[in-house]
Formats: sequence, C-alpha cells, structure tokens
Amino acid sequence: MGGAIRTILGLLDWRSLRWRIAALVAVSACAVALAVGLLVHDSTLARSMNDGGSRALTDLGRQVDAYRGGGDARGLQDPAVMPPPLARRVREDGEGTWYENRPPSAPRMWAARTDDGRVFVSYVDMTPDLLTREALDRHMWKASLGVLAIVVPLSVLLAELPNRRLRRVARTARRIADGDLGARNTAAGSRRSRGDEITGLSASVDEMADSLQDRLVREQRFTADVAHELRTPLMGLVTSAGLLPESRATDMVRDRVAVLRVLVEDLLEISRLDAGAEAADPVPVPLAEMVAESVARCGLDVSFTAVRAATVGTDPRRVDRIVTNLVTNAHRHGAAPVEVAVEGRTVVVRDHGPGFPAALLAEGPQRFRTGTDERGRGHGLGLTLALGQARVLGAELVFTDAPGGGACATLRLPPNAPSGPGTPHT
Repeated sequence: MGGAIRTILGLLDWRSLRWRIAALVAVSACAVALAVGLLVHDSTLARSMNDGGSRALTDLGRQVDAYRGGGDARGLQDPAVMPPPLARRVREDGEGTWYENRPPSAPRMWAARTDDGRVFVSYVDMTPDLLTREALDRHMWKASLGVLAIVVPLSVLLAELPNRRLRRVARTARRIADGDLGARNTAAGSRRSRGDEITGLSASVDEMADSLQDRLVREQRFTADVAHELRTPLMGLVTSAGLLPESRATDMVRDRVAVLRVLVEDLLEISRLDAGAEAADPVPVPLAEMVAESVARCGLDVSFTAVRAATVGTDPRRVDRIVTNLVTNAHRHGAAPVEVAVEGRTVVVRDHGPGFPAALLAEGPQRFRTGTDERGRGHGLGLTLALGQARVLGAELVFTDAPGGGACATLRLPPNAPSGPGTPHT
C-alpha cells in the first residue's frame, strides 16, 4: 500500500522529469499550433480581402456601365455614405476599396472610383467570407486542442520510459551509497554495448561500483594479511616482555606491547567481520543486567540507568563488545560525565564532549580515522567494530550529537538476533 502511494505521489510530482518533458512538448506544440494558426489566419484573411476587393470593383464597374446605359443601377450608393477612409483614398488615387465590419451591420467591402468628375460607390456583402474565416479559426483551435489532448499524455507515457531507467540507476546508486557494493544496473558482459546516454550512465555507475568494491576488497585483504602476519611476532614480543627484569623501561615496553596486542586483535576481528564469518549465538538475556555487567567490567566512571528494560534474544558477547567499545570511546574522545541508559531494547551511550566529527555523522565510522583533533587519539577501530558487531546481531547503531552537547550512540536491538553468518562489514 505504501509503495503504491509513493508511486502515485511520484506520478503527481510536477518537478519530475516526465512532467518537465510533457510541459516542454506541450509548450512546443502550442507554439507550433499558434504559429501555424496565425499564418493560416493571416493568409486566409489576405485572400478574402483581395477577393472581396476584386468582387467589389467588378460589381462597381457593372453598376457604372448599367447607369450609363440607362439600365438598373440600384447597387450604386450615395457617395456621402461611404467610409471616410475610402473617401480620402478616392480623392488621392481616384479609386479604392475598403473593408468595413461594424456590427450590427453586416460586413461589407466598399469600392469607389471617380469617373467624369462624378464619384460612384458600391459594396458587396462579406458575411459568407467572415463566416468561413470564423469557422476555419474554430476548426483550427479544436484541432490544436485535440492534438494537445493526444500529444501531452503520449509524451508523459513516452517520458516514463527513460524516467523509469533513470530511477533504476538512482536506486542502484543509493544502494551503493548505503554499502551494497554488489548492486548493479546491467550485467558485466553488456556494459560496453552501445546505447543512449542513460545506458552510458548506468555503465558508469556499475564501473564505479566495481572500482569501489575492488578497492574495498584490497583494503580488507590487506587488513587481514597484516593482522595475521603480526600475530606471530607479537606473541614473541609478549613472551619476551614477560621475561624482562622489572624496571620502568620494562613497564613501558609491556604497555606498548599490550597496546599492539589489542590493535592486532581488533584487526583480526575486523577481518572476520569483513569476511562475513561471524555469526550470532542468541540466547534470552535481561538487557539491563547484561549492560550493567559490561559497564562494570570497563572499570570506568559511568552513570548507568535502566527503565523498563526488556529481555532480549541476542548474543551477550557481542553486545558486551559493542557496549565496551562505546563506553571506552566516550571516555577516550569525549568528556565526563559518561551516561549509559537502557530502555526497552535500546541502549544509549552519551558523553559531554565536543560531539562526533561531521565526517563520521555523514559517512559513518571509518577504520583508522579518529576525526578532529579534539576527539582525542586512537586507531579509529572501536566504533567500526561496534558497528560491525551490531550488523551481525541485526541491530541498528546510530551516531548523533546530543541536543545539549556531546556525542550520543544509540543501539537498538531486534527482538531476536539472527543466527546465520553475519553480513560482510563494509
């Protein structure tokens, strides 16, 4: 039902391409019809005036000949009744015609000439010509409106074909922007085939998606290779650091080795998420108690509240990983107080620091990117891992800036976590 309503609203949207094309066709058709109508009208009027003038002069000549021969010349008129413009023309040229249409009198074509010092005047009725021209004008208007009634809907239907293809390209581009790099418009084998501009645009979008996917795959492969290659020498460093004599230098070495170990473990976890090898193991757990335990294990100063917390079917280990990363990120990059609130199936972690960087809010967390300097230092993996684990759970993790200041991360758990392989992390 909602899709049908959106389709109807899309069809009625006057800003859409189909209506712009229809408006262009309608304006063009109206301009052509108007130009042709004016040309036909002017041509018909000129021919009517020319024919009327010839008939009036012929009738005047016949009346004058009848007058001289003593015959019936009742068609001659008193020169005093002829139109003033015709009188001026006769005084200047000796002969002339004039069309007069002053309702309620019938339209007339007057003719007058001077012969032996006397002015002869006659006219012919132009009513049939006027009715013919008016009928022709009506027929042209009706024909133009009829053509518009056919052309405009037809242009809307024809414009829908390229418009539908453009919408398909737009949907594919939005899917790619949302992280679905497998979305394509055309099959790989047909992208180089010749076509119109929309076909070229579709092929360009597909090629862009191929390039992005290739780069992402190379980045993921590099991350996995680095993590696996570092694991073996790291174990040697951990063992060697444990054998060093106690001293201040030893403590510094052990601290750096611990940081490196956490980094390698994070990289291995990211590589597993990238490969889609992670799967949730859901069990029913009380959300408030689980989150409270996770906050306590962090060992950081956190204000915890719970309101109407639900029992959810989820993977406790992954939820713990998400909450731990969010709380650690809030302390590392934000400012106290850090608050964790549980309500229903939702977990909110908020700090009172400078808030999330604009790039993170627009594009989401990126690995090895910590944003602006005021957000502190780090490898930029905590939020990336939290987002990846949320996807494995089928949960929604949203990053926003709190209205009163500070960063706010909201985790919304589904009623039951999926138990199949996780979605590859992008």
